[in-house]
Amino acid sequence: MRKLLNEELGRPTVEEYINSEKLPITLILDNVRSAQNVGSFFRTADAFGFGHIALCGITSTPPNREIHKTALGSELSVAWSYHPTTLECIAQLRQEGYRIIAIEQIEGATMLDNVRIEHGVKYALVFGNEVEGVDQAVADIADDAIEIPQVGTKHSLNVSVSAGVVMWEMFRQLK
Repeated sequence: MRKLLNEELGRPTVEEYINSEKLPITLILDNVRSAQNVGSFFRTADAFGFGHIALCGITSTPPNREIHKTALGSELSVAWSYHPTTLECIAQLRQEGYRIIAIEQIEGATMLDNVRIEHGVKYALVFGNEVEGVDQAVADIADDAIEIPQVGTKHSLNVSVSAGVVMWEMFRQLK
């Protein structure tokens, strides 16, 4: 087997991507402290056609060298906004008709493999801090929660890895 060259992949230009239709999903980063994790969110959002990233609290914003290190330029193609608090961001998105879903180990959470995404619904997925997870005040006002099934000895995944898993499942169901 021969690896494909970048030119053979048929990827859009940044301008074409910016003007293309996106999935009706916003990613909310609730005080994510690692700029490299933030960059990974941008790169994965670009790969799966997610519409927007909301950077909240202490979360780094572009332009940032550490974000760029993992985003590889996707911070220029994926729309983003900054919000001083996650609660303010959620209030705004809820007014815009978004369904707020915390990605967290929460009582009553739906396991990712049981989630059924509805076409025509706008979703906002909240990913939490690398140590504390999604803030409890945010979890309290979420409409739902999704948990990623795990069988190992650790209790969590890296936040950007979690994002990739959840984003793939959303992309798979909506495309």
